[in-house]
Amino acid sequence: MSADLAMSSVVPLSRIPKIVGVVQAGGQGSRMDVLTRERAKPALPFAGSYQLVDFALSNFGNSGIPDVWVSVQYEASSLDRHLAGGRPWDLDRTRGGYRRLVPEEGQASGSEGFSAGNADDLLKMGAQLREAGAKVVVVTSADQVYRLDMRAVVAQHLERGSEATVVTVEVPLAQAKHKTVVDVGRDGVVQGLTDKPTAPPHGTIAAEIFVYDVPVLLRTLDAIRHERAQADPGLTEGIGDFPDRLLPRLVEGGKAHAYALTGYWRDLGRPSAYLAAHRELLRGRVDVFDDPAWPILTRSPEMPPPMMHAGSVVEDSMISPGSHVHGTVRRSVVGPGCVVEAGAVVEDSVLMHRVRVAAGAQVFASVVDDSCRVGEDAQVGSQPKRWPPSDSAVVLVGRESHVAKGVVLKPGARLEPGTTAS
Repeated sequence: MSADLAMSSVVPLSRIPKIVGVVQAGGQGSRMDVLTRERAKPALPFAGSYQLVDFALSNFGNSGIPDVWVSVQYEASSLDRHLAGGRPWDLDRTRGGYRRLVPEEGQASGSEGFSAGNADDLLKMGAQLREAGAKVVVVTSADQVYRLDMRAVVAQHLERGSEATVVTVEVPLAQAKHKTVVDVGRDGVVQGLTDKPTAPPHGTIAAEIFVYDVPVLLRTLDAIRHERAQADPGLTEGIGDFPDRLLPRLVEGGKAHAYALTGYWRDLGRPSAYLAAHRELLRGRVDVFDDPAWPILTRSPEMPPPMMHAGSVVEDSMISPGSHVHGTVRRSVVGPGCVVEAGAVVEDSVLMHRVRVAAGAQVFASVVDDSCRVGEDAQVGSQPKRWPPSDSAVVLVGRESHVAKGVVLKPGARLEPGTTAS
């Protein structure tokens, strides 16, 4: 089905503007600590064989958005092989389709170099949006698990004559304090924003998925930049993230509306959230894979099916292609090419690619990165007293690290990539 026909099922053909989708793969995911030392956060695995960026790209592809740009500046090469020029999402077209945006120098606008926030990122791609003739831009971050028909959001955006549409979700207050809380009136107009409030009044937050009217967006961004330059001509920092200046300015205009996402949504930007989302997946609470007509596409690992050998115990877990389990795995996700030896125990954890857990070793409430080895009789973490454990209780083991024989890593430990705990 063509992009025009797909969009026309929701929006009349006569009203279809030029739409560009932007996936903001962001900078360094510092809250994920050692797991993002050498990779962009959207390259983090989910459910074994997927990467976080797959969800944004699959939603755009399934929605028939014809042009999808991926903006990445931190460890961009860690995503390139997986993105494969947009091929897994049918975005590798001669005209339009996938484009990767990278920081540039020498732009006449003076907005070259690395972005200082996601609003600043949009400012830096302003010339490209103008050149593309885009009238509407759909912007999403790339570290969330969700399913959303972008056509429905665009349809509401056009119907209401919005300058900005903010996709919102409902979360517990304990999670809302880490996000941007959105005050929405009965008519759907966004009335205010509070970024990371200490005591959020409710759990309606911005899901970091937005639709903008491009001419209004670019005028607003240019005005903010000009005002900051006038106030301080020597100022070199950018205009920051969307809740800093961009969205508050658009909210003031009275034409920013909310669109409520009612299905599963989870931001995996913190260790506890990363483990919690995998537990929810194992309990059948993640609905993003449930619709065969809306597949989550990826660049699948080229490996044989997994093997659970005689004497192994696997309970409430996912075992990815190429893995061999001889020991015990409970409430965990085992990534491609892993080995859990006889007598080893893995519980409430995520093993990424090609991890080996040796005989007698125990791994609890941990995330173990690619190509790590947990030595014989080592213990990584401990059984959590509550679920999900706090960020400070989750053990993170950086890629290509080695936990030596008999070593104990206490809850909350961080092992830097390529190091040995002995």
